[in-house]
Amino acid sequence: MDRYKKVKLEGVILASDHAGFKLKEVIKKFLIKKRRKVLDLGTKNNSSVDYPDYAHLLSRKMKGEQSKFGILVCGSGTGMSMAANKHKNIRAALCYDIKSTKLSRKHNNANVMTIGARLIKKDIALKCVNTFLKTDFEGGRHLRRIRKI
Repeated sequence: MDRYKKVKLEGVILASDHAGFKLKEVIKKFLIKKRRKVLDLGTKNNSSVDYPDYAHLLSRKMKGEQSKFGILVCGSGTGMSMAANKHKNIRAALCYDIKSTKLSRKHNNANVMTIGARLIKKDIALKCVNTFLKTDFEGGRHLRRIRKI
């Protein structure tokens, strides 16, 4: 079975640092309302923590979990993306609007979205999460490119 085939994204693993904590909690409530299974890896408050710890924790948890995807939230989204992408089979994309989110799924088959809580409005962030959930990987020429990653 080709590991890059379209996969129904059901479960969601969440993690954030202190800067992303409040937005992570909003996203968690949004997902629960949509009847998604949610695993929250923390952080549990807005006390200072190191974002790589949570990006690595989420990435390790996702290992072998093709039916799940992850959402990482920090201040800019960049640090979480960089840390998560150090892991094999993680394709983390910084999503900052609907188009970037849609393309991250369609063309890159992203399985982790990162969000910058200090750079995005709550309503846009939730629209991005919804778009990430609903958008399928197109495959085709994009599959060849993903295999080169």
